[in-house]
Amino acid sequence: LERAQAAPAATTHIEATGRSTSPSPPDRMFRLAVYLILCASTAQASISSALSHRLRNRDQGFVRPLQFNHRLRACNAYPYAAALDIIRGKEKLTGEEPMPYKSCRDFVAPLKTGDKLEFKVGDASAGTFSVADLPSNDAVLLLVIHRHDTLSTGVAFESHVFSNSQTAQVAVIDTYKGSAKAMPKISDKDGENPRSEELRYNSVVAVTPGLYRVELDGKNGTADAVSDLVALSSESYVVLRTGVEAQQGQSYPEALVVFPQSDPSAVRSNARTSAPRIGLLTAVSLLMAAALRT
Repeated sequence: LERAQAAPAATTHIEATGRSTSPSPPDRMFRLAVYLILCASTAQASISSALSHRLRNRDQGFVRPLQFNHRLRACNAYPYAAALDIIRGKEKLTGEEPMPYKSCRDFVAPLKTGDKLEFKVGDASAGTFSVADLPSNDAVLLLVIHRHDTLSTGVAFESHVFSNSQTAQVAVIDTYKGSAKAMPKISDKDGENPRSEELRYNSVVAVTPGLYRVELDGKNGTADAVSDLVALSSESYVVLRTGVEAQQGQSYPEALVVFPQSDPSAVRSNARTSAPRIGLLTAVSLLMAAALRT
């Protein structure tokens, strides 16, 4: 009897064990739901990672907007004893060295459309120049401040954007105010028979590389002012006639400014003996824009 009673107990144990190792239909549905949720989460994470990677590649792609180098070349042709500062926003471009009369300077600060350049003498504002537009290529923006007329002390600006050229370019600008009528001329500095040619005010000319002499010829044919010009390929230059015959206040005589003063040793030997070849550039480059008068 004892053995007969033990058998059902064993059978019951086996049946209980069988029920624990074989999930019921609700258990299988629950596990399937958990599995599907995990799969969906993994897929969502993979999609998010792929999108993030694609966006990073878009931001760090090899196609980027072109960056152009726009350099400012400013000249102070305003006859005054005190030097000028140039301010852009809160930045003083001239630093601790303001620009005296008859000086020019290159600034490496990049320019952008809409920049306002304020010219100041001490704490007093002399005038403001607004950058209206810039070309889609590397360029030098020439900006000259000068006297508006012989009576007032107001200022005027002349501006020009030098084109990106392999030749030497020379901008010839007349800022003198008065009755004197000196004309600029350019000639070979060296050679037995140097050739000479007259320069036109408010124009841009192309010159072959070489060593030249620029002078202001007065009424009697005498040189009122003389300066050297070392013309290098791909460089741009400015020739200024400055001064004022003031009706009130101090007058300043005619003067000649040539900038920059390049190194003569940089001129190739075969260009030293070449005759000057002066030719007007395209009509776009000829116009010197009077940008602002105050």
